[in-house]
Parts: sequence; structure tokens; C-alpha cells
Amino acid sequence: MQSNLTGTPILLRATLHHDGRLYAPWVVLVTALSSSSVLVYPWVFPTEADRQQLAAAIGSNPALGLVFGPANNLLTVDGFNTWRSLALGGFLAALGAILAVTRATRAQEDSGQAELLAAGVLGRGSRLMTAVALGVIGSTILGTVAFLVTLLFGGGFADTALLCATFIVTGWMFTGVAAVTAQLGSDARAANSMAVGTLGVLFLLRGLAYAVEAPIWTVWINPLGWMTQTEPAYSNTWWPLLLAVALALGLLLAAFTLQSRRDFGQGAIPSRPGPARGRTRSTLGLALVLNRGPFIVWTLAAIFMGTAFGRLATSVSDILSSVGGAQQVLAPGANSPQALIDTFLVTILSLIGIVLAIPGVLAMVKVRSEELNDRVEPVLAGAVARPRYFAGNVVLAMLAPSVFVLIAGSLVAWQVASADLGVSFGQALGQAVAVVPAVWTIVAVSVAVVGARPRALLASWVGVVASFALTLLGPTFGLDDWVLGISPFWHVPVVTESTPDYSGLLWISLFTVGFLAVGFAGFRRRDIAT
Repeated sequence: MQSNLTGTPILLRATLHHDGRLYAPWVVLVTALSSSSVLVYPWVFPTEADRQQLAAAIGSNPALGLVFGPANNLLTVDGFNTWRSLALGGFLAALGAILAVTRATRAQEDSGQAELLAAGVLGRGSRLMTAVALGVIGSTILGTVAFLVTLLFGGGFADTALLCATFIVTGWMFTGVAAVTAQLGSDARAANSMAVGTLGVLFLLRGLAYAVEAPIWTVWINPLGWMTQTEPAYSNTWWPLLLAVALALGLLLAAFTLQSRRDFGQGAIPSRPGPARGRTRSTLGLALVLNRGPFIVWTLAAIFMGTAFGRLATSVSDILSSVGGAQQVLAPGANSPQALIDTFLVTILSLIGIVLAIPGVLAMVKVRSEELNDRVEPVLAGAVARPRYFAGNVVLAMLAPSVFVLIAGSLVAWQVASADLGVSFGQALGQAVAVVPAVWTIVAVSVAVVGARPRALLASWVGVVASFALTLLGPTFGLDDWVLGISPFWHVPVVTESTPDYSGLLWISLFTVGFLAVGFAGFRRRDIAT
């Protein structure tokens, strides 16, 4: 075993030096999520009446439970921080661990770096051990920094310690998941897709279990459910963390076993060979080939989301039993049950649109990835002009999320029409279509970033993050209309009204065109990375 891990300490130091800074955004995001909750809560909800109203509003909106989980205690600052940060903070910690492990394992094999390392004095398991150590250390630093900053801003010691421990342990679990998928996938992209897909499915299943009040066993069979059952600032139960640690160790054992048996540069699941004859004749076709695997996964995700959110939409009658709370979150100013139903449908479909805009953003990020891997310059060296190459990727990035939204929207519309809520299938599907221009605006932001300022690649996600926060939490916090209007989904009309106002779609479409123009102009003029 000693010879199998030869060179691990030296390789780990070098990896931390070169790739450690890539973990910084995840540390900042989770820390900001937790500390801002503690900082903002006393200011936004200063009185007991305000806090009671918040608890009533959130308790009446199962869509929030789908994303954040149960709200056990919203009358204290630590309880609010737990509700707002536990699920999303764990998701971000897991995502950071997945990307770090894949980057240090299969991505190195794909780029040829691993072969250079293997030519020296390096054990067979050293790279995997280094990647695992990177994920474990990064997750631990993430949770520790979040704990210290949140404590500094006024969080309780015991409650914050348990909350941040869930971030750490969730990162450890998905370090193990990524270590396994790195041995299964045929390349880094496949390994990432499997690990992130696993995270996404478990996240949605946990949220759905709480949103529809499913039996408790549906929570306990889900590793992310173990984290929620720790209940920081409520019961402060630490022992579910032991289950997560045991799972992480089991996954790591499986990963090292698989790694010892697979061929270098290959995965346990081999890639499918291409056709014996034929070639891709268009830039759109090339982009589709490069994104085919992830798009298959997102198609399944769209079907799942349409089914889950459709079930959620049919429960709107239960929400109306607490009109005051629902009105604050779902339809400020609505004065009838039908108005609440219509606006709730807009909220559901907007959430679907935000999530399904992600594959469009990823398709544009893939353009930058191909560029950094020196695969774009050979294409442009032939008869393909820059605008044509970029246009093929942009069309796919805009078209794919639209198809996914319509798939999910059709399933939601079918269930809503069957529930006798006063909304027909055509009206519900029309509402899904009205969401698509807002999705295009989010994707167009990533087009502008990749085209004009690719070094600021993290800014590609600004549209997704801002839209999610403003759509889901903006009404709860009573933000002004001009702030809510930053999200393109705020401008989506309620098409079931007698006279829908489509002017908002016109305005966000103008912004979409502007972002696209910036992206195309930038890509045409800037240097291609080598």
C-alpha cells in the first residue's frame, strides 16, 4: 500500500498550490450565504410579529420547501439561517468537491498531465489520493470559514457549528461520489455529468419529500436527507453525520478498488465509438455532439421536474387555506383564489425555467473549455468563420433549454388541467411558453461573458443566481418592484388573465438581443486562448 501512494505528499502540495485557489469561489459563496442570513434577519424581521408572518408565509408555500427543506424554527436568527443555508450550502459544498476531484483525476488524464506525472516516481493510487485529499481539505476549509464568519456576525456557537459541519460532511460524501464516477466515466465530462446528476437527483428528491409531506423513510434513504435531519437550531442532532462519514468511507473504498482495476485513460463504462463514415457538417451539429451526453441527462431532469412540480401545482388548494401567508410569497395584491392559482403556476414554471436554463449556460461554458483545450483554433483554421462557429453554439444554448422547459411545462399543464383548478391545458402550456424568453435572457448573459470577457467566467452564472434569489425570496422579503425587476422572470405575464400584459417580454427580449450582440462582437475581436 505504501508504494501505491508514493509521491502523494509532494503531489498534494503542488496541487494545492496550483488548484487550491479554484476552491475559493465555493468558500465565498457558502460563507456569504450563511453570514448574510445572520446579518440580514434582525434588520428585515425586527419584531416578533414580522417573524410570525414570515413563518406563516413560508409554511404556506411548498415550493420553498422543495428547495430549502423544512422550516423548523423561523423565530430565531439561527433557525432562519439553517432554513436558508443548510440545503443550498450543502449543495454548493458538494458541487465544489465534485469539480475539484474530477479536475484532479480524469481531467488530468484527458489533458495528458497525468501521463507526465506517471512517468516520474509516483504510485498508481497517488493521484486519486491527492484528489480525495483536495476534496476533503477544501470542504473542511469551506465549513470552517463559514463557521467563523457566521459566528463573527452573530450566529450561535452550537447551532452554527452543526450547520457548518453539515457543509463539511456533505462535501466529503460527494468527494467519494466524484471519486467513484471518475473511475466509471469514459472522460472528465462523463464523470462530472454522473456526479452532478447524482447530486441533482438527490437534492430534488429530498425537497420533494418535504414539499409533499412524504413518509419519513423517503428522507432517511436519501444521504442529503441525513443532513436535514440534524436539524440545527432546533433539535441539534449530531449522529446523522456519522452515517454520512461512513458512506464517504465506503465510496472511497469502492473508488480505490475500481481505480486499481481500470486501464489508464479509460473508464469502467467505455465510450461509444463514432460512426465508421460521415462527419459533422455544421457548427450546430458539432456543438450538439459535444453536449449530447449532458443534454440526455437534462432531458430526464426535465421530465422529473415536470412530474414533481406538476404534483406540487395540484396542491395549490391546500395553500389557499392560509391565504395571508401565501399572498405575501406568491401573489402580493391578489384578491381572489383564482388569482393565487394563476400566480402560483407562474412561480412554479419560473422555477423550472431557472433550473433548466443551466444546461444553456453550461453549453456556453463548454465553448470556453474547448477553447482552453486547444480544440477551437483548429476548427477556425479551416473554412469556418468565427461568427459561424460561435453562432452554432449560441443557437444550441438557446434552443436546448427551450425544449426542456416545454417538456416540463407540458407535464405540469397536463396535471394542472386534470386537477380542475380552472386552468386548461392550453393556458398552462401557454404560460410555459411565456417563460422561455426569460430563459433566453439568462443564457444570453453567459453568451456575453464567454464572448467578450471569458476570464470572468464565473459571471456567466449571475443570471441564474440572481433570478433564483429574486424569484423565490424577493416577495418574502418585501423587496421593491425595481429590485424584483432585475430578474427577467418578474416580467413574465400571467397569460391566464383576461388581458395579459406582454410588454415585459418585449423589454427583456431587448436585453437578450443586447447581450447577444456584446457576445458576438467580443468573440469576433478577442484572441482565442491557447
